[in-house]
Amino acid sequence: MAITRLYALPHPPLAVPGIGRGQERGISKTLAAFNEIAMQIADIAPETIIFITPHNVVYSDYFHISPGTFARGDFSRFGAPGIKLTTLYDEELAMEISRMAEQDGIPAGEMGERDPKLDHGTMVPMWFINNRYKDYATVRISQSGMEPTAHYRLGQAISRAVEATGRKTVFVASSDLSHKLTEDGPYGFAPEGPEFDEIVVQALAKGDFLTLLMIPEELRESAAQCGYNSLITLAGCLDARSVKPILHSYEGPFGVGYAVATFEQTGHDENRNILEKYEEASLLDARKKQETEDPYPSLARRSLEYAVNSGGRLPFPEGLPDEMLKDKAGVFVSLHKNGRLRGCIGTISPTTASVAREIIQNAVSAGLSDSRFEPVSKAELPYLTYKVDVLSAPEKIPDARALDVKRFGVIVTSGHKRGLLLPNLDGIDTVDEQIAIARRKAGIPDNMPINLERFEVVRHE
Repeated sequence: MAITRLYALPHPPLAVPGIGRGQERGISKTLAAFNEIAMQIADIAPETIIFITPHNVVYSDYFHISPGTFARGDFSRFGAPGIKLTTLYDEELAMEISRMAEQDGIPAGEMGERDPKLDHGTMVPMWFINNRYKDYATVRISQSGMEPTAHYRLGQAISRAVEATGRKTVFVASSDLSHKLTEDGPYGFAPEGPEFDEIVVQALAKGDFLTLLMIPEELRESAAQCGYNSLITLAGCLDARSVKPILHSYEGPFGVGYAVATFEQTGHDENRNILEKYEEASLLDARKKQETEDPYPSLARRSLEYAVNSGGRLPFPEGLPDEMLKDKAGVFVSLHKNGRLRGCIGTISPTTASVAREIIQNAVSAGLSDSRFEPVSKAELPYLTYKVDVLSAPEKIPDARALDVKRFGVIVTSGHKRGLLLPNLDGIDTVDEQIAIARRKAGIPDNMPINLERFEVVRHE
């Protein structure tokens, strides 16, 4: 049995009357849509509701499925400890989702629970559903830090698990949109906030999951959203299915976007193999960038490709520009896949005889030795794009007033600890943010004095 119906639902605690205390009237369209969905679910009478939430424990490389037989939660964090919820877990379906994910090489399961209590990303939709219908079990899944395509593939595994168990199931993607819609909102205003929400809302209204997948990471981060990967998991559940979408409402008067949408499967449609179409588009985009890259990223790409394919070091190429052969400098090489960072390694000062040799060394390290990522595989190579930053010699500065977050990178030093951050990075808009991140990278506490240096870069991509 396929998933009966799928919902995109927000999770504003103030929507619950005992928490909002009248504020909830400001999102009347959202409340009406919540109640309509709750009545739909009561009519369906599912055996199980699967929730995916951004507010339970999130691991960078693992999808956590809440273990056990049941869970409880309340809204103490929001000043309403008397509002409590309890749910039974569908252990069989949870295990089947883990098994299907494992078959697809997706790391998912019940390990690593940190807090068994229900999170508000689950409880807010659950509260409205429970007003109409309570005779269901739950599977609660957390988003991960993995790329959106991994969430899409998890959705495919969830769909197969539901079919294998024969459960009558509803799926809820708990998903607030941008938190930067108004100046008085929780994170202030950014023009990317309304831009992101407009794209998402139109995509939900049309069931256009390819557009959803294609939203750049920089836009998602600048919009300060929390529910995007929940929506991508929902899309994966509907892979190769014809879909009837209904957008019930959208509003954001408190600076956060709330969209409510329903998706009903109406049959199979092999033309809606969205992941394949996305990968084709990503491959085409990477090829276009490779065709126009200058000698610096070209050398980085060839160096990593040679190392991955042959296991050796690229023979030193001929025909490079003189400045790459004669100049010495620190160099950072960063790799991106589908617009998402895939590795970055660099040197503050030169460690080799030329910029060219620095690029060869750091490109291979970025692809194979960045501890934050698994080594790049052969299958990934065609999808990668490269940036090479050539650093000027660092100069000491008296204080942060000599910095410019767009023009200068910063080096912070305290004793033997040293941290660096490049200039003009997406999502870093102030010098204070720049210094704070460089401190964290170096492991320097906020209360410890630091020395500052600045440098400029020439970026090649």
